[in-house]
Amino acid sequence: MKNLADRYFIAQEQIKNIKKFYAHLVTFILVNLVFLSINYQIKYIEFPWVLCGTFGWGIGLAFDYLKAFNKNPFLGRDWEERKIKEILNK
Repeated sequence: MKNLADRYFIAQEQIKNIKKFYAHLVTFILVNLVFLSINYQIKYIEFPWVLCGTFGWGIGLAFDYLKAFNKNPFLGRDWEERKIKEILNK
């Protein structure tokens, strides 16, 4: 079991990640609104170029979300701790 200092450190790191995610989200929204307005102003409808950047950036934003809110769909929430206990109990 983790002591209070370890839990406090983990909580601090998670709060930093959450703050980074929200800053990233606001930047994502504002920049893409500017790009969408530029795309609309130049009336370049044949190929919505703005969607290329939005798609790629959105993938990065999704990974930031997973990290900030401890939502790892591949290994689970406490996977590392379970593996450590499993190895120590051998």
